[in-house]
Parts: sequence; structure tokens; C-alpha cells
Amino acid sequence: MIQKIALLALAGACGTLSRYGLVGLVHRLSGTAFPLGTLTVNLFGCLLAGLLWSLFENRWPVSGETRILVLVGFMGAFTTFSAYVLETGELFRASQWLEAAANILLHNILGFSVLLLGAALGRLIG
Repeated sequence: MIQKIALLALAGACGTLSRYGLVGLVHRLSGTAFPLGTLTVNLFGCLLAGLLWSLFENRWPVSGETRILVLVGFMGAFTTFSAYVLETGELFRASQWLEAAANILLHNILGFSVLLLGAALGRLIG
């Protein structure tokens, strides 16, 4: 169990460092105030998550542990947006239209709402 946790942490560290490096590179190259680095990471993460998921399903049979290391450890630290899109895609694929729409709306509306709530709490506390 400790070895699994250590491998998951290592995969997460690799995802974090990859995200940091790619965001920084894109920001240096673009020279814009727009968060192009984050957009790049999120879009690339979605592409990579879809590619790996499909390959794991159809071409590269891997163990459940390997899937967790790659898709949860690395990809989860690289971009959680890819997990959100992958899960929403699964709902669409299963023809669970209402659940997919609810997932999109809840993540976006509640996400911005709790961001504003957190900022307000920070102003009250600070």
C-alpha cells in the first residue's frame, strides 16, 4: 500500500512539474496577459486524457493500477480540467444528457460562486 501511494505521489509530482513548465513556457513565448498557458495545459490535458483513455481501452491493455497512476496521478496533477471533461464525456457517451448538462453547469456556476465566496471570506478575515 505504501508503495502504491509513493508511486501515485511521484506521478502527481511529475504532472505538477510538467504543468508548471508548460505554463511558464507558453507565457514566456506568448508575452500576453491572457492566461494562455493555463488554456494550453487544459486543452493539451484533455487531448492527452482522451488519447490515453482510448489507447488503454482499445490498444494498450494496462492494469487498473497503471491507469490510476497515469490518469489520476499524473493527469490529475497536470490538469483536473481533463478529469472534468473526461467524466462529462462519459456521461454524454452513456446518453445521460441531463447529468452531463448538470455537471457542466454545476462546475461552472458553483465554481465561480465559491471562488467569490472564498474571496469575500478572505476580505472578512484579513
